[in-house]
Amino acid sequence: MEVVCVIIFTIEYLLRIYAAERRFKFLFSFYGMIDFLAILPFYLAIGVDLRSLRALRFLRLFRIFKLVRYNKALNHFSRAIKSAKEQIFLFIFITVLLIYFAAIGIYYFESKAQPEHFSSIFDSLWWAIITLTTVGYGDVYPITVGGKVFTSFILMIGLGIVAIPTGIISSALTHSIEDPHEPDENGDEVQEGK
Repeated sequence: MEVVCVIIFTIEYLLRIYAAERRFKFLFSFYGMIDFLAILPFYLAIGVDLRSLRALRFLRLFRIFKLVRYNKALNHFSRAIKSAKEQIFLFIFITVLLIYFAAIGIYYFESKAQPEHFSSIFDSLWWAIITLTTVGYGDVYPITVGGKVFTSFILMIGLGIVAIPTGIISSALTHSIEDPHEPDENGDEVQEGK
């Protein structure tokens, strides 16, 4: 069964290359790379003993991504992420800075009271990540008054960290759904019927 699927995928891939107006651009586009990675493990296994390279089997999972092209909702989501990528990158940068500053702050408040959990700023990063992402496993928590007050502020900031990207992406997604005739990654207009 796998051989039949790979043959169908290979024929489809070659036909897409043949039919593409800009073949080189298609080869290195997102969908072109997905198509290539979906068939690559099969052809590698023919000429190479992959027992030592079993990790390459995960490339077979790229076949699932071929279905993305046909899903209208995922295309809207993809366009939304592309349109909001600058805001998302800025948000990620600010989040990394906040995690670092939270680790520094909790280290100074808790390092003397709990040296086994907060022995360095690097060790405090675990607490900062789980607190700012509002996961809060409860395995490491502050016991000093200053640490508890500091944690309260960090938890409030953590709520914003969860809410901000949700708002950015949902706004971009709404815009993508309302304006379906924006160009896709190949520069072609996306039609509603496609």
